[in-house]
Amino acid sequence: MTSSPQIRLGTRRSPLAMVQAEETRARLCAAHGWAKSEVELVPVVASGDKVQDRPLAEIGGKALWTRELDAWLVEGRIDAAVHSMKDVETLRPAELVIGAVLPRADKRDVLLGAESIAALPDGATVGTSAPRRAAQLLHARPDCKVVSLRGNVATRISKLEAGEVDATFLAAAGLERLGQSGTGKLLALDEWLPAPAQAAIGIECRIDDARVRDLLAGIDHAASRTEIEAERALLAALGGSCHSPVAVLCHVEGEWLAMTAALFSPDGRETVRAAIHFSAGEDGPARLAADLLARAAPSIQAVFAGPE
Repeated sequence: MTSSPQIRLGTRRSPLAMVQAEETRARLCAAHGWAKSEVELVPVVASGDKVQDRPLAEIGGKALWTRELDAWLVEGRIDAAVHSMKDVETLRPAELVIGAVLPRADKRDVLLGAESIAALPDGATVGTSAPRRAAQLLHARPDCKVVSLRGNVATRISKLEAGEVDATFLAAAGLERLGQSGTGKLLALDEWLPAPAQAAIGIECRIDDARVRDLLAGIDHAASRTEIEAERALLAALGGSCHSPVAVLCHVEGEWLAMTAALFSPDGRETVRAAIHFSAGEDGPARLAADLLARAAPSIQAVFAGPE
């Protein structure tokens, strides 16, 4: 008779999500001296994986990545859920908590189809369904045409190779985790800012499950959690949604955090950018959000609701 696993990890079924769940399992086993069988992976088909022909903003936003996993957690069918933190809404169910954030990977975006943004052909058709990427691109290259492009990494690469678009973007962290580092051209962080919480894996559990919270604490990476919490605090203070083109980069510098953020109008014509240094626990993200919104053009303010 086989024994029950120590923990059941829920995950989406996409190849990248499964790789992230495997990394989480490996870290749990290493931290607690378990055999691989002690961590059961429980795949769930997310709503966002079922509908691939429309942008997320049109069909329910980020909740499409978390809805099923949230329900399974609350019902006790799984003990924890593995998420790409950039896909997790800032307002979460009160009964759930982020129990761990794994060490953050490369925060940069990758451009596929050209050597650089400047090298894109005149009038290039670029595929992306991310408002941040679309607006940031159009700000730099207003001659380009943006078309919706969704799907997992392999799907988007295949559409590029089939000539459906001239170029597209992917997250460097996802390519790295899939063993495809070296694909495309890395975009420098001083020129192209990432999404809030990009490249971070978070593991969520029930807030009243002390046993699982203790287990997850053993794999929590403090610096990565600090960065992610700050970036999510900025997003919450802005009132940003899946429609809001916002880019942010935060990193820990000793006892301080350095944060740079930019807001865009959806068409990329207008932008506002600012930076701040603050210590952990301070209201730096809220102050930065207030500064950005105060200086933003009406076309930018229209897609941010302000503090939640």
